[in-house]
Amino acid sequence: MMATEWHGPALFGRAAEVMVLPVVALLCLNVGWTRRIFVGVALALAGIAAATRDDWLAMVATALHTAAFIAAFFTALASLRNASASSASIQTCGRFLSDQPPGRRYAALTMGGHLFGMLLNYGALVLLGTLAEANAARERDAEIRGHRIRRMLLAIQRGFVSTLSWSPLAFAMAISTKLVPGASWAAAVGPCLVSAAILAGTGWALDTIFKPRLSHPPPPRTRPEGSWASLWPLLALLAVIAVTVGSLHLATGIRATGVVMVVVPLLSLGWVVIQNLDHRPFATAARRALDYSRRDLPAYRGELVLLLMAGFIGTLGSQLVAPLVSEAGVNLDAVAGWQILVALVWLIPLTGQLGMNPILSVSLVAPILPPAAQMGLTPADVIVAITAGWALSGASSPYTATTLLIGALGKVSARTVGLRWNGGYTLVCGVLLSIWVGLQAVL
Repeated sequence: MMATEWHGPALFGRAAEVMVLPVVALLCLNVGWTRRIFVGVALALAGIAAATRDDWLAMVATALHTAAFIAAFFTALASLRNASASSASIQTCGRFLSDQPPGRRYAALTMGGHLFGMLLNYGALVLLGTLAEANAARERDAEIRGHRIRRMLLAIQRGFVSTLSWSPLAFAMAISTKLVPGASWAAAVGPCLVSAAILAGTGWALDTIFKPRLSHPPPPRTRPEGSWASLWPLLALLAVIAVTVGSLHLATGIRATGVVMVVVPLLSLGWVVIQNLDHRPFATAARRALDYSRRDLPAYRGELVLLLMAGFIGTLGSQLVAPLVSEAGVNLDAVAGWQILVALVWLIPLTGQLGMNPILSVSLVAPILPPAAQMGLTPADVIVAITAGWALSGASSPYTATTLLIGALGKVSARTVGLRWNGGYTLVCGVLLSIWVGLQAVL
């Protein structure tokens, strides 16, 4: 997939499509039945395509290509998570953020969730969430402890989901720019950053306005250990990634996701080398790379099967549904472009309540949309709406990894996190993001 993204011979793309089949077959040997259901649905859709369409082989190949891209992108990002696991500076940074006093803890953890989320993806929730849990456990007052763990976990989650609206390292941006013709990260990143500010700022505002009131005076607080200077390794690494990916994207014209596939694994190896400069750095990096392929990637088999099948089902399903939509007389050309964008903001989180992964719903819906120019929009407008809806789904759907992880850390159900803890937040953000994407489209 790296070679394909960098305009290599078509043979590489065909090889990636074919290799999806044995990869899924091998991974399925050790995954739960819920993952195998997705494989069964994919096989059923392939059978329907073969029985009803003359071009079914081309349709299946397109779906396999999407699945291969998703698996490759996930593999590249996971290498960065592996390198961060042994970084003492990352642990120090996360501990400093979680130890902030109540007045600025929410804002600090929102920023941490955002920055760590770009770097570690879902690993940011585990790292910061575990540190937040340990911080709350040190509090002897049960009332304060309950409020603290909920507010800290929500700050981390909302900071994380705000990255989904703009980061070139997020699946939301990677997949939407692949599915929307003519879209690019460089063209969409400006308005998408406004979406990120809405998502993060709304969380802080709601936490400040509806701050819980204690039944007794709070005890005196101690100053956190360390200083804000502990953030510099994280900021430096993010700056290196942003500058490298952005420069190569603009200089070569290669999609940002294609640049990420190459840059992130190389930077991960370089990071491991730097961490071990005093003890056989290159030998250690080689051993870590081998461990990553033998141990880490197989451990992600459940996630990989889900991601692969979500991309396959969504892409193939959209190709099967498109003619039915046309035959049913559904004409999206008659709908104003801004109305379609607002519908996307709400459709993705609503389907998330039904158990649909955002990859699946976006892969199903995006290909049947009219071309952006035909709707009086630009491809960037469509990206802003899709990534905004994707972020809302990450905050509210009981079936996404974000709510499942936060629920496990907070010892509550994912439904409690998605609907009770984040219900009001999702509605307020949904309204604000709808206004924003509507204005973006009209202006």
